[in-house]
Amino acid sequence: MYYRTEIKSKKMIVMKKRYLLGGLLMAFLGAAIALFAYTKIEGRQSTQLVKDTSSVQTADARAILTSLQMQEGQVDFTYAAQQTVHAVVHVRTKSMVGPQAGNPIMEWFYGDRYSKPREVQGFGSGVIISDDGYIITNNHVIEDAQDIEVKLNDNRTFPAEIIGRDPSTDIALLKIKATNLPFIKYGDSDQLRIGEWVLAVGNPFNLTSTVTAGIVSAKGRNLGILDNDLRIESFIQTDAALNMGNSGGALVNTKGLLVGITSAIFAPSGTYAGYSFAIPVTIVKKVVEDLRQYGEVQRAIIGVNITEVTQEDAEKYKLSEVKGARIANVIPGGSAEAAGLKENDIIIRVDGVDVSTPSELQEQVGKHRPGDKANITYIRNGKEVTVPITMKNVAGNTGIVKPGMNESVAGEVYGARLESLGSADKSKFNIDYGVKVTELGNGKLKDIGIKKGYIILSVNGKRVKSASDVRSATDNGNDLSSIEGIQSNGTFFSYSFRN
Repeated sequence: MYYRTEIKSKKMIVMKKRYLLGGLLMAFLGAAIALFAYTKIEGRQSTQLVKDTSSVQTADARAILTSLQMQEGQVDFTYAAQQTVHAVVHVRTKSMVGPQAGNPIMEWFYGDRYSKPREVQGFGSGVIISDDGYIITNNHVIEDAQDIEVKLNDNRTFPAEIIGRDPSTDIALLKIKATNLPFIKYGDSDQLRIGEWVLAVGNPFNLTSTVTAGIVSAKGRNLGILDNDLRIESFIQTDAALNMGNSGGALVNTKGLLVGITSAIFAPSGTYAGYSFAIPVTIVKKVVEDLRQYGEVQRAIIGVNITEVTQEDAEKYKLSEVKGARIANVIPGGSAEAAGLKENDIIIRVDGVDVSTPSELQEQVGKHRPGDKANITYIRNGKEVTVPITMKNVAGNTGIVKPGMNESVAGEVYGARLESLGSADKSKFNIDYGVKVTELGNGKLKDIGIKKGYIILSVNGKRVKSASDVRSATDNGNDLSSIEGIQSNGTFFSYSFRN
């Protein structure tokens, strides 16, 4: 009895397996038939709709391709890094800060350490631009330095000679005695586009050969950080991370070409906070060529004072856009006056290149030398006019400017030559503003007792950082009622008088 039951059970199991397998096959076959029928129907519909949806499909394809290209560009900076990292150097400086006199409390606490000269060390970056040892850095990196040393990426060190420096653009040119050096070729900062990827190469916090990446966030930025009378500020803004020591380093594009010299960061905390700034290579290249050939920048000027264009200006002077540089006044005897430009003309182009701000106008003019000719396009009474103009130097002619001449002419006020303070004087007197009397001739400052070496802090109650600040505070030398500052020995002076 048990045996038969076992046989029946086995037969039932086999039959169930067959029914299950048959059910699965039928289900699979039904699904295949349904899928085939659906595909045929959908295919006919899609054939009818292809003309209507082709533009959308093309747009989607392009969006995908662009996205893939951007992702590739974001992750592959190796070529640019390899082309540049060995051509960026570490610049070390030493300077002596003079004795701190005139503060008996500090002398009582610190004794000889306060009253004797002391050594101050600094550091920054530099960019090799030729295989025979010419190196670009920032002026503020080597300013007041008595000793400059350059360390290459291969750990060799060389003493460096200053070929020339230009405080108005914060560029300095060094030279070391070496050959067959790796160097970075010039690119074209005019062709940089907002959103384009760039790399910053430098030595932050004494960490050599550091590369960071970011995009071009803006162009033509005027930060007001240069105190020089002839300053040109038209910075490239990026979000590449920079810190102390990056100054003088390279900003390069993804091809490894130099597009700027890193110079500043916006840093409320003293370290990188999201914004960094570089001097465009179009300015750098011209300054370096001048320093190398003449020892002084051959600065071209057009003889105008300019200001931003406002919404009110656009309405008043019949402008279609709020852009350009408005002429605040025309300097008598200058190039602009000779070309027929007048006060309140709005300059919008130089040699066909659009200028939207005074900074961009300064950048375009800064590419030229005295004697160069250019076409200036401006708007007057709602009409565009283009005129040729011959640029002059600070002395009002087209001759070669000798070393020191730019600063001498631009910095002369009341018979005295005034220069913005260097880092040594700022450190010595613990101040961050003022101008120093470096030469003193006959004039009002000499008459009231000012002497060579004095530092002027304020004029007519206004703090000053440059000779132009002094001129502005005195209505171009027509009004002087008070002056305050520091004597050479560190004691404070103050004069108040009537004109």
